[in-house]
Amino acid sequence: MSVSVETAAVPVAGGAAVGTPSTRRPGAWQKKLPTVLGSLLVLVVFLAAWEWGPAAMGMPEFILPKFSRVVQESVLMWNTSDLLMHFGITAFEVFVGFLLGALLGLAVGVVLGLSPTTESIFSPYILALQIAPKVAFAPLFVMWLGYTIYPKILVAVLIVFFPVMINVLSAVRTVDPDLVNLVRTLNAGRVQIFRLVEFPSAMPALFSGLRIASTLAVIGVTVGELVGGNMGLGYLLVDGEGQGNTSAVFVAIAALTLIGIVAYAGVVWAEKRVLHYMPRAATSTV
Repeated sequence: MSVSVETAAVPVAGGAAVGTPSTRRPGAWQKKLPTVLGSLLVLVVFLAAWEWGPAAMGMPEFILPKFSRVVQESVLMWNTSDLLMHFGITAFEVFVGFLLGALLGLAVGVVLGLSPTTESIFSPYILALQIAPKVAFAPLFVMWLGYTIYPKILVAVLIVFFPVMINVLSAVRTVDPDLVNLVRTLNAGRVQIFRLVEFPSAMPALFSGLRIASTLAVIGVTVGELVGGNMGLGYLLVDGEGQGNTSAVFVAIAALTLIGIVAYAGVVWAEKRVLHYMPRAATSTV
């Protein structure tokens, strides 16, 4: 009689059979459980240190408020300062700036990657744009477009553009030539070579750039709101600093961090579904 490798049949009372527990493989949640518990433990230790550490060191609350005081301030800002509205405005600016910057970086990266001559012509100007401090552009955009959401989105676009562009350019430029020659032997045209070989090969690098860009978009929008904003979390941050309300500053920072985490998680989620066909070693595990 053959016995299954997965679960060996063991007779019990009543003639039934159950699988031997020692031969069962652990589920995915069992493998991730130690990591999740470890992360939660680090979070608990961090929050405990934040709650009782400042008082233990004799640090005044206007310099570093304890965690419970920040939570109380967040509730107060939710009720009296339209925290949700400001959060939504900043999140919208991050999303639009990230999307436009990523699309622009993808398009320019593909064009420069496919044409070395075009790269030689435009690369000095693109490099100069990247080297120029983005903070310096924010007041200029405010002077041009006023105290609206557009200056913040433009700063985010500038910051997001370069990492996406350079990753896509490098990936397109380093495509395996044997794959290109193989497709050419099948009478594939230029568009088909790009669609079947070059663009799929650039996808891992594209998502690597998008991971970086998702966090930089938050920085770009925050810079724009700090320089010339009357709405958004950056505005609340400046307002809290002007009032000497350290707890409000921490609330704004925590909300900006939450937006960045959600943006990064969205890129990771999309990457896992788009690149599901690739080996795990070829994609990041973060």
